[in-house]
Amino acid sequence: MMVRNLVLFLLFVTVIAPIVLYTHRLGSFNFSSSRGEFLEDFSSFTLSSHSEHLNILPLESSRTLKEPVGTVYSNNTAHPEPDASATEHNSTDVQGANQDLQLPESREHKSTRALSTTNENVSSIRENPLRQITDQHAQKNLRKGSLVQFDTKRVKVSKREQQSIQSTDLKSRESSKSEKGNDEAVAPNARVQYLKDQLVQAKLYLSLSATRNNVNFIRQLRQRMKEVQRTLGRANKDSQLPRNALEKLRAMDGILNRGKQIQDDCASMVKKVRAMLQSTEEQLRVHKKQALFLSQLTAKTLPKGLHCLPLRLTTEYYSLNYSQRPFPNQEKLEDSSLYHYALFSDNVLAAAAVVNSTIAHAKDASKHVLHIVTDQLNYAAMRMWFLVNLPGKATIEVQSIEEFSWLNSSYSPVLKQLGSPSAINYYFKAHRAHSDSNMKFRNPKYLSILNHLRFYLPEIFPKLKKVLFLDDDIVVQKDLTGLWSLDLKGNVNGAVETCRESFHRFDKYLNFSNELISKNFDPRACGWAYGMNVFDLEEWKRQNITDVYHTWQNLNHDRQLWKLGTLPPGLITFWKRTHPLDRSWHVLGLGYNPDVNQKEIERAAVIHYNGNMKPWLEIAIPRYRNYWMKYVDFDHEYLRQCNINP
Repeated sequence: MMVRNLVLFLLFVTVIAPIVLYTHRLGSFNFSSSRGEFLEDFSSFTLSSHSEHLNILPLESSRTLKEPVGTVYSNNTAHPEPDASATEHNSTDVQGANQDLQLPESREHKSTRALSTTNENVSSIRENPLRQITDQHAQKNLRKGSLVQFDTKRVKVSKREQQSIQSTDLKSRESSKSEKGNDEAVAPNARVQYLKDQLVQAKLYLSLSATRNNVNFIRQLRQRMKEVQRTLGRANKDSQLPRNALEKLRAMDGILNRGKQIQDDCASMVKKVRAMLQSTEEQLRVHKKQALFLSQLTAKTLPKGLHCLPLRLTTEYYSLNYSQRPFPNQEKLEDSSLYHYALFSDNVLAAAAVVNSTIAHAKDASKHVLHIVTDQLNYAAMRMWFLVNLPGKATIEVQSIEEFSWLNSSYSPVLKQLGSPSAINYYFKAHRAHSDSNMKFRNPKYLSILNHLRFYLPEIFPKLKKVLFLDDDIVVQKDLTGLWSLDLKGNVNGAVETCRESFHRFDKYLNFSNELISKNFDPRACGWAYGMNVFDLEEWKRQNITDVYHTWQNLNHDRQLWKLGTLPPGLITFWKRTHPLDRSWHVLGLGYNPDVNQKEIERAAVIHYNGNMKPWLEIAIPRYRNYWMKYVDFDHEYLRQCNINP
């Protein structure tokens, strides 16, 4: 019995007592938040066939199992900033941790583990997974011990580092935004262009044999093309596209990708694209030619309203008594002390705008005399208009070419040439095989002698000393009396030069392949503008300018020196006889150039609508038309009857 009691006692001491003690220890164990991570690491643990020696880790308190935030590599490295929850939790448990961990001992453990980690062979770590797990837990415990040693200085350093990182990220975001903004600035209408490119690709697939045989694909492709075309409409900017544009773009991308899968022959696609490019270039050439023809036709064609106006005025004029037809102040017509203007036109409305704008800015209208010369067809209409609309205190005269008995083909070479069979063939024959390709030289205005009267000013005004010549497509914006007091320094013509653009030099108007031209003129000489010119008629007569003009006009009977027109013979006739005026007197280009400087227009004394886009035509440049319209009374009875509207 004694033996049995002794055996039971020993069994209790050796077996049951350790179990009771170990159970009590497990009951006091505090599972931290790192339990899940430990289980995950343990679940991934796999035994290796290697049975190498494992480093035994010193036993530490259960409170050290909490996972820290930072990673510590040595005593001198800066610690990353812990998150808010870890910092708060650590601050509440610092005292308990110091008591349980016995801080000097934990430092010793830390240095021992760091040394063992750096001295171990890397290959052995990779080969032994148990070694990896023990090292991971050693590092976790090391981090926990280092957290207890966090001081305020290191926390401040880590905060500054984090701020620098945040500022760097902010700068990188701003730079990326600026780069994105630059890309958008470079291609603000990328979506519109992409939709257009999609249509080109769709047309390509419509013409390929492989895709054309797929009826279902072709039907869907045509449907997508219609959707894209409706989406584009007349949009030129991405902002003008509808809201569903992106949806249509993606749908078209989908069908195009399907087409790529159906048609995989690159050679045939390249061949087809080349054919499409060649066809497009040919169509572009044809359309440019048609556009040029239509613009020239529009410039030559008289609108219905401008055709109606002279007919109505002519009827009214011949219904007047003879006593009602003369203009007042006719005694001033030959007074050379006054300011005389010469205007040659067959357009009643254009002449009215020139007269109205000139008198509107004249300081003393009573000293201004306007001489208008027109053809016999518009003579009555021109007189009737200005009889009804007298220019205030200014004096006006209307003459017809038929009154100049000295102007005939025996005296004027150009009049003889205009009536020649070659000129008629050049202008009116249907075939153009051997004629000039530039249609502007076929403008009927070159057939009118009105266009050439500017070379006969002394004959038209024999008693005048100076004349200011004005075209009928100009608008006066300032008082022009200062032009009569300018010193032309012995020159005959005062004009604004047009050297800024290369096409306004002599070689663009004259044929320098001809020996007569190349020997006498400089191809790079600066041209000048007709439209507002001061002519010294006394110097004109002294230098016999009309004979110079006749000489060169006779030499050009076959149009080998220049084409028909007035500027080329003007450049030749007044070569080295032209005084350059300040550019502010005369600004050109409002009839063809949409980019004339706005400040130059506003400063100019005279603005000139030279070109095909005249202000009284529908093809006029809109931004310039108001300068002309404000000198036309659209409420006038005759204009309303002819339906002439702004």
